[in-house]
Amino acid sequence: MASIVNSLARGLDILRCFSAVEPTLSNSEIAAYTRLPRSTVSRLTNTLLSLGYLRFNEETKRYQVGAAVLGLGYAALANLRIIDVARPHMQTFADSTKTLVSLATRDRLSMMYLESCSSDSSLTFKMGRGINMPMLSTSIGRAFLATVSDSERTYLIEKLLEKESEDNNYKIMEKLQEEFDVYKKRGYCRSMGDWKPGVNAIATQVTMKGLDSDLVMLSISGPAFMVSEDLLENKLSSKLLSLSEHIARQFE
Repeated sequence: MASIVNSLARGLDILRCFSAVEPTLSNSEIAAYTRLPRSTVSRLTNTLLSLGYLRFNEETKRYQVGAAVLGLGYAALANLRIIDVARPHMQTFADSTKTLVSLATRDRLSMMYLESCSSDSSLTFKMGRGINMPMLSTSIGRAFLATVSDSERTYLIEKLLEKESEDNNYKIMEKLQEEFDVYKKRGYCRSMGDWKPGVNAIATQVTMKGLDSDLVMLSISGPAFMVSEDLLENKLSSKLLSLSEHIARQFE
């Protein structure tokens, strides 16, 4: 994995501090959120300001996101046409199986839901767009790690294990290798109560040939008393793989 430019990573971390809840922030607030020295934050906000990624209000001495960020957002959305294409097929699948059907991609060291469809059943999980999920314990995270290049996989796992206790690292790696083997044999990864007790899920990749886009994972999940391990592996797994292929064919 190529070396990381820390200044770029820190600049992006600053942009991530802004939200609908806190649309404006001061340098001191940004420093508190990012845990960076105020002098570093000041240099970075000045740079982002000059490039149009931030705006500054002289009266309040606070920053807000600039129009240049919207340009990046629109470019990303254009590259995620898969959401509009996949949504109706995901909803049909969710209604027929009473499961939660989700699309996700990598967001730094986690997986972010791009779309989720659930049935009207009150027992079905309901998850919104933009929710971040752990990578090591979820089926979507494991499927992502199973499909990336060896160098990216090694880098991500090293970074993720830094956040875990050393006592758990062997167990985590043993489970990951087990799921990578399952992916090679069956085309999907599992998480049977590993993310949360009583929650089962499987996930696979949506392979869009000839389309330059981020890796996108497709998962089905639900409470274990409704979506058992046997149901997932022996009945729904083939349907998940078929749904993934059907969505991918829309881009041929």
